[in-house]
Amino acid sequence: MEPKKDNLIVDLTFKFSLEIVEFTELLESKRKYNMANQLFRSGTSIGANVREAQNAESKADFIHKIKIAAKEAEESEYWLLLSKHSKNYSECDSLLLQVQSILRVIGKILSSSKKT
Repeated sequence: MEPKKDNLIVDLTFKFSLEIVEFTELLESKRKYNMANQLFRSGTSIGANVREAQNAESKADFIHKIKIAAKEAEESEYWLLLSKHSKNYSECDSLLLQVQSILRVIGKILSSSKKT
């Protein structure tokens, strides 16, 4: 059995999910429960949908799951921007850069998937 090849978007979204877990724990320690809950759900959902897309039943199914991941990434960016611009919230610039990078990669995946 061959070892699994590296997959950029799977790796990026898994790393992002781990950092979202840490960041939301920090938010919870500051009693920012609503923001932590929303961000945890959308931020970890990106990687879950990307992983699910890896075993899609068809090209259409793959595109659908990647589109869901894109929506979750957009939502995560929204919550991170709210956190960044709100008083008494933790610094999240690194997470914002990561989610923007994920959105660019997902955009390229979608555009190349629709062409073929």
